[in-house]
Amino acid sequence: MPETPSLSNRDGWHSLSADAISQRLDSGEHGLSSATAAERLRRQGPNELPQAETISPWDILAEQFQNVLIIILLIAVALSALLGEVLESVVIAVIVLFAILLGFVQEYRAERAMEALRRMAAPAAKVIRDGREQTIPARELVPGDQVLLTAGDRVPADIRLSETANLRVNEAALTGESVPVTKHSAPLEAPDLAIGDRINLAYSGTDIAYGRGRGIVVETGLATEFGRVTGMLAGVQQQRTPLQQNLDKVGRVLAIAAGIVVVLIAGLGVLRGEPVLEMFIFGVALAVAVVPEALPAVVTISLAIGVQRMVKRHALVRRLPTVETLGSTSVICSDKTGTLTRDEMTLRAVWTDGHQTAVTGSGYAPEGELELPPDAPEQRPLVERLLRAATLASDAHLEQEDDGWRLYGDPTEGAFVVAAAKLGLERSTVEEQAPRIDEIPFSSERKRMTTLHREPLGDAPQGDSPELAAYTKGAAETILAGCDRIQSSAGIRELDDATGAQINAAAKALASDALRVLAVAYKPGATKETAEQGMIFLGLAGMIDPPRSEAQEAIAACERAGIRPVMITGDHPDTARAIARELGILRAGRVIVGHELDRMNDAELEAAVEEIEVYARVSPEHKLRVVQAWQKQGRICAMTGDGVNDAPALKRADIGIAMGITGTDVSREAADMTLTDDNFASIVGAVEEGRGIFSNIKKYLMYLLSSNIGEIGLMAAATLAGLPLPLSAVQILYVNLATDGLPALALAVDPPEDDLMERPPRDPKTGIFTPPVILLMLVGGIWSTLVNLGLFVYELNNGAASGLDPEQALKHAMTMTFVSLVLIQFFKAYNFRSDRRSLFQQTFANKWLNLAILWELGLLTLIIYVPMLSNAFGTYALPASDWLLVLAAAFSIVPVLEAAKWVLRHTHPEPQIGNASTRAD
Repeated sequence: MPETPSLSNRDGWHSLSADAISQRLDSGEHGLSSATAAERLRRQGPNELPQAETISPWDILAEQFQNVLIIILLIAVALSALLGEVLESVVIAVIVLFAILLGFVQEYRAERAMEALRRMAAPAAKVIRDGREQTIPARELVPGDQVLLTAGDRVPADIRLSETANLRVNEAALTGESVPVTKHSAPLEAPDLAIGDRINLAYSGTDIAYGRGRGIVVETGLATEFGRVTGMLAGVQQQRTPLQQNLDKVGRVLAIAAGIVVVLIAGLGVLRGEPVLEMFIFGVALAVAVVPEALPAVVTISLAIGVQRMVKRHALVRRLPTVETLGSTSVICSDKTGTLTRDEMTLRAVWTDGHQTAVTGSGYAPEGELELPPDAPEQRPLVERLLRAATLASDAHLEQEDDGWRLYGDPTEGAFVVAAAKLGLERSTVEEQAPRIDEIPFSSERKRMTTLHREPLGDAPQGDSPELAAYTKGAAETILAGCDRIQSSAGIRELDDATGAQINAAAKALASDALRVLAVAYKPGATKETAEQGMIFLGLAGMIDPPRSEAQEAIAACERAGIRPVMITGDHPDTARAIARELGILRAGRVIVGHELDRMNDAELEAAVEEIEVYARVSPEHKLRVVQAWQKQGRICAMTGDGVNDAPALKRADIGIAMGITGTDVSREAADMTLTDDNFASIVGAVEEGRGIFSNIKKYLMYLLSSNIGEIGLMAAATLAGLPLPLSAVQILYVNLATDGLPALALAVDPPEDDLMERPPRDPKTGIFTPPVILLMLVGGIWSTLVNLGLFVYELNNGAASGLDPEQALKHAMTMTFVSLVLIQFFKAYNFRSDRRSLFQQTFANKWLNLAILWELGLLTLIIYVPMLSNAFGTYALPASDWLLVLAAAFSIVPVLEAAKWVLRHTHPEPQIGNASTRAD
């Protein structure tokens, strides 16, 4: 028995004849014997894809602890509990556990792309075995099996076709081809054809749209094209998001800072003779103040709120960090079919009697009208006659359902039916007027479909059968060859050579606009034998899968935001070029096809990727290479798609965006985000949310770390100066909680600035801590240190001068410093709502921040004036004059930060879109 083929033979099946393949696989007209099939199944393995390894909930939970900040905070919880700070330890523990649980819940859905691929496989197959037709589980197919295919079947393996009868296969999920592909059984000579051009093969997981066929199984399981996608998907590693990388860096820096603080402050205190245990407790309190315990929770809450807002904007996110990644996106590699286009073939233009008429409307909704040439209004009856004829010669029908209009049947025929409905020519009415009697079905050899109908002839010329009329549609050259007359506005006239040349020129003109061109003709008084001879030419129709109307606006918005749109499709280059030009994607850049990519190595592709705006006739490997090339350029790359062919690139991209309605399970499971309305425009809204979330996290960190610098600076300066400690451990912890608490959470939901989408994408390499951010944090922290240290020293001296005993003077000075530190941080919260804009622009626009500050002021008042609390916190009831002094000291941060922002606006102007985008205009 010959060996079954190895994977190295896979790309040559289309160039071999069906007979040669049958001999090679030891398979004949009677199929394999059961014994041979069983032996091959034992050697080859079942025709199925391997079970995806599932991620257990425990693994997901464990991942939530792989964060430096979380680990530090858990240590702080343990130390606080051991030192008797029960309240502090409980609060920190609750915050940390909240962040962990929220992240766990959001990421509970494990990667299931492989399982989705398994679900797409055909459950059963009709084969010829032991000389008879039988149905077997598709998993038992082996190379050499003879398989029968009929309309509605899902292809169970990769099959080299040996017989076809009007066979058309829907390959959109695999290749991105927008219309069913007509198949034949003849060998193809070109050795390096793209998958979509190997029209003598039917691929596993695709669907039979029309006709029937028979073929020989040549690849099963992982060796199929679906299997190759599975292999690529398994080998693709998801990248850590910019936010995750930045927060890891923040965690490491803060961990080092916390250690230095503990050693420095506690060590100096011990050297000055302070009790070791007291200094250790104080050092731990300061260390906790350095580490922002609410950071994981605030980030998680920010992302979770963003997720909820994005759901309202038709974007469903699977992983929380994905939301922020959107804000850094600088390139969107988009599939065409179903993403930028409607995946609904639409008739755009009709040519009749030397004139072209436009048809408005898009998609399957019968909404639109004719735009007749101004000099030829008499064309309307001719257009109506053409559309009526094409509808009669079609099997597709349109139905209105709860979620809109749905087409049943071939998309090309659907374009005629919808266009006719726009003119009031409903299919049911037309068929009642002219019932179908017979038909001559479409075949790839004849390139046309003809139907015969019983209807009155009226004033049409009589023929062989006066009560029958034939209507046909098909390839323009084929229809034209069967016509000897043409319908004109003046009546029927002879079709001479000049008119024929005019028709051919019109067909080429329509095709040059990437329209699929079909011709329509009819014959009154016909019989089945004479139906396609001596016909009357009605005209030409040009159709296309149209761009989404909202996609053009979305692409323009991407351009304004400095985001580069790129089209990557398996469709024909002429079609891709026309759609890309209409949408505004294709300007001065290049269009290349898959076989050109094959001739480019990775280095050449990386060098050329900035110039290429459209990729056509590409395979899954090509899409993956393009995404990787952009990533090697340092760009954050998003990839949109809806098919199996998009899945590896979706998973490898920094953010994969799948279509929720037309998308396959595979694409949705491989992606980070799904558009529930399949609307490219929803991506723009998602990008805006992502930018807003990162901006808010930056605000929070600026506010928090500047406040922490002020706290640590105050304590360190007092210690180095030999002064008493300005705050007790419990005061430090309260200031830290007041800062990290509600005001920080309020900044996490701060309204976005109105020019957010007019800025270029953020460079992920710069991280959060840019020079302007660092400068603002240092200015705020240092000024806070100076003001509060000065206030502390002043009150110590003033208390002594006023005759207070040293203990009372220290308590009063500590209370003034405590209140001033809290208030100065509240002023910072408003200042850090923007690192550019003045505090006085929309000062109170964040209602949650306003409420948070009011709440914290209420608590601060209670701590100062309620005896039980004032005793616990060691505070002193301040008179009104002290409040005026404290408010003046705290408010001084406002003009200082305003001056710093003014300097930054003039020394570090924000980059312009033109500088950030490499787009050629």
